[in-house]
Order: sequence, then C-alpha cells, then structure tokens
Amino acid sequence: MPSPRRNADGRPLAASASSTSSPGSPARGGGGGGGGRVEFQALLGSRGPGADPTCARLRASESPLHRRGSFPLAGPGPSQAAPAPPPEEGRMDLNPSFLGIALRSLLAIDLWLSKKLGVCAGESSSWGSMRPLMKLLEISGHGVPWLLGALYCLSRSDSWAGREVLMNLVFALLLDLLLVALIKGLVRRRRPAHNQMDMFVTLSVDKYSFPSGHATRAALVSRFILNHLVLAIPLRVLVVLWAFIVGFSRVMLGRHNVTDVAFGFFLGYTQYSIVDYCWLSPHNAPVLFVLWNQQ
Repeated sequence: MPSPRRNADGRPLAASASSTSSPGSPARGGGGGGGGRVEFQALLGSRGPGADPTCARLRASESPLHRRGSFPLAGPGPSQAAPAPPPEEGRMDLNPSFLGIALRSLLAIDLWLSKKLGVCAGESSSWGSMRPLMKLLEISGHGVPWLLGALYCLSRSDSWAGREVLMNLVFALLLDLLLVALIKGLVRRRRPAHNQMDMFVTLSVDKYSFPSGHATRAALVSRFILNHLVLAIPLRVLVVLWAFIVGFSRVMLGRHNVTDVAFGFFLGYTQYSIVDYCWLSPHNAPVLFVLWNQQ
C-alpha cells in the first residue's frame, strides 16, 4: 500500500490539513478537488516563516539564476561597498580642457599645412626644379655669411658712425644666434619628416626645428637695415620682400613648420627692440670702441 504524501515537516498531508482546520469546518472527502487544496496549503506552509532554511537554499540552488555562468545571489555577509570615485587628476585626464584640445587641433593643422606647402622638399616634389633657388635663399639668410660680412665691413670702416652701426649689427647677430640656439635646445622640436638634412653649415642644435633661425635673422636684419640705412622706397620694399621670401622658403624646402617661421618672425622683430634698447655707443661702451680702434 503506498505511503501518504508528507510535507516538509515529515507529517502526512491529510493529517496536517485536518489539524489546521477548525472544528466547524465541513468535512473533506477523498475527492480530487479537496486533495489539491490540501497539497497547495501544505506547499504554502512549507515556504512560510518557519520553513527549513536548508530546503529553501536547495530550492534556490535549483533556480536558473544559479546555473553556470549566471550572476550569484547576494550572500548573507555585508554588502560590498561602492567603488570610490576617480581622483581629481583622473577626472582631468578623462575630461581634457578646452585649451588642450585647441592646442592639439592647431598643432595638427600646422603639420598638415606644412606638409602641403613643402613643395620643394625633394627633387621629386611638385616644385622640385625650384629647389636650387630655394637653397640660394637659404644661404642668403644664414647666420655665418651675415656675421662674417659684418665683421669684414667693421674692419674696413674708417668712420665712427659706421663703426657704431656695424658693431651693433654684430651684437645683434650674436644675440640672435645665442637666443635661437637656447630656445631650440629647450623646446627640441624635430624637423618635419619630409625634410632632407642637406643644409648649409649646421650645428648640433640645427637638428631641431623651433624656431626658424633664418626667419628670426631675416626679420632682425631687415628691421635693422630699414632703421639705420637711407634707402629709396623700391629698395625698402625689396628688403621686406626678401625677409618674407626667406621665411616662406623654409617651409617650401621642408626645413620648418609654419609655426616655426611665424614665431621666428616675432622673435626677430623683438630682438631688434632689445638691440635698440641696449645700443652700443662710445658713450655707454667706450672701452669696446677704444679696443677696436687699437686693432
């Protein structure tokens, strides 16, 4: 004879149901409807507050959530703390400032424009046939010819006014060489990738690009000439055109980027202001002029 079905406490389902019913309730027969209600109440009773925790855990382990690869249920221990927010430095890196974005955008435009304008960077470039002329302009703005020429003219000059002007020109050229070499050594910006290192008389710092020494020298010398030499208007226009063409040729040859030349013009213009402020004369530098006259 089959044993009666039992609930989670081990008691028969019929006995458990009859014990929980009130004395005045109607009698339940062995029909199918009454048996189903008894089983439903027994199942509800097994999930109540007094249910066995072991059985509850077994039923939870049979849930699809606890199958392989599913998320585990929260354990009885303390809940995990929320992750700490990133530090202030991390938030700054994730959200760069507007100034940083603007500078990177300008740098990208500078590199793109410099590559587009480097039409004489090589013999196979679109304007490669103009490369010898550009290299001639390169020599005309080099510091060594200008410095040697100024020293030669100073040694041949026989007037105090001429010596004063030429001595200050030598001072300006030396100041230009010193400042450009110092800034190049500090910034250390590489020359454009399409440049050919076949420049005229280079030094160790000439492998760097910022700023353009030719542009600074062209702006410095042109301003010096326009302020201390009496020239006709056509010659003054030619001096200004020479300065701009020398600067632009640096980009066409692939020697410099556009920003190198632009800052070079600004630096050369400022250098003349320094030379004019520290103008050497027999009144403020008599020893220098006396030593030169003795030679």
